[in-house]
Amino acid sequence: MDGETTYRKIIHVDMDAFYASVEQRDFPEYRDKPIVVGGSPEGRGGVVATASYEARKFGIRSAMPSKTAQRLCPDVIFVYPRFDAYKAVSNHIREIFHRYTDIIEPLSLDEAYLDVTTDKQNIGSAIEIARLIKGAIKNELQLTASAGISINKFVAKIASDMKKPDGLTFIGPSKIISFMEELPVEKFFGVGKVTAVKMKAMGLHTGADLKKLSEAEMIQSFGKPGKFYYQIVRGIDNREVQSHRETKSVSVEDTYQEDLTAKDAMLTELEILSERLAIRLQRHGLKGRTITVKFKFHDFTIMTRSFSLPELINTKEAITQAVKIILDKAPVEDKKVRLLGVGTSNFDMLSRERPKKDKQLKLF
Repeated sequence: MDGETTYRKIIHVDMDAFYASVEQRDFPEYRDKPIVVGGSPEGRGGVVATASYEARKFGIRSAMPSKTAQRLCPDVIFVYPRFDAYKAVSNHIREIFHRYTDIIEPLSLDEAYLDVTTDKQNIGSAIEIARLIKGAIKNELQLTASAGISINKFVAKIASDMKKPDGLTFIGPSKIISFMEELPVEKFFGVGKVTAVKMKAMGLHTGADLKKLSEAEMIQSFGKPGKFYYQIVRGIDNREVQSHRETKSVSVEDTYQEDLTAKDAMLTELEILSERLAIRLQRHGLKGRTITVKFKFHDFTIMTRSFSLPELINTKEAITQAVKIILDKAPVEDKKVRLLGVGTSNFDMLSRERPKKDKQLKLF
């Protein structure tokens, strides 16, 4: 990465505790208190969609069972999600983004990538654009966002999480290699809990450790993602910001410390996954017709079963009903199930032609 090379200017904007922050903004009685959006301490299978920063101090995190959240903080307040309100705020945030660029890749209602290599207002500085976006969000919506700026999507996303809340972090080309070498493996975007445990068991704790493996060794150890890990630890990520990315499927899954053998136990876990999937679908503004359940057995064999509905769905209740039908017919009696997953596909989405990408210009 020499000084004459031209790079993309990528910003990753991530709202701070988005759902919870909107609730605290709109309802003064929730301010400065530990609140959880989603779930219920009494509800079977309830999970946390978002926790306020006051709740996070107690160890409460997204996707955590509600009962666990209440055990960690007995005074936590559970708030029913208002997705229409979050969508309206998200649309306003998107309008702010469009003031500077039309090359925007939303990941959900509360985060997006922006390519500002060429910006509409000819500001020229990605750092200054990020500051202006954060300022507009604060002034117009009374909410805070964190931004990460770098030359590729991977590093920008990690950077946005480094100084939350209300953070701004720039990682330039000269710093990327050392940054990636020092990064703990669990911080790598795309490395889940199971993969992180496997890496550490292999003595791989940081990016520098990962760099010791050849590309072939990475693929042999981690499958197809191994090639991505091999490249990204070297600062290589050539993925473009996709203005109109078509989502093919959305899914969630969980691996269990003890194998599940009874259908009742499987149903309990599938209900939790159904709620997590519903939250993710609603966060992305998606509805699907086909529900798929994934079973991974003790011997690592995988079985999937799907059920298609006549209407589009994205609620916990509708997903759970489909999951129950699938589970009822699935041949899993006397099987040891170590992983379950629930996914949705067959979305009704309008395909739009993606505009051509602007030529890369000068650095930050």
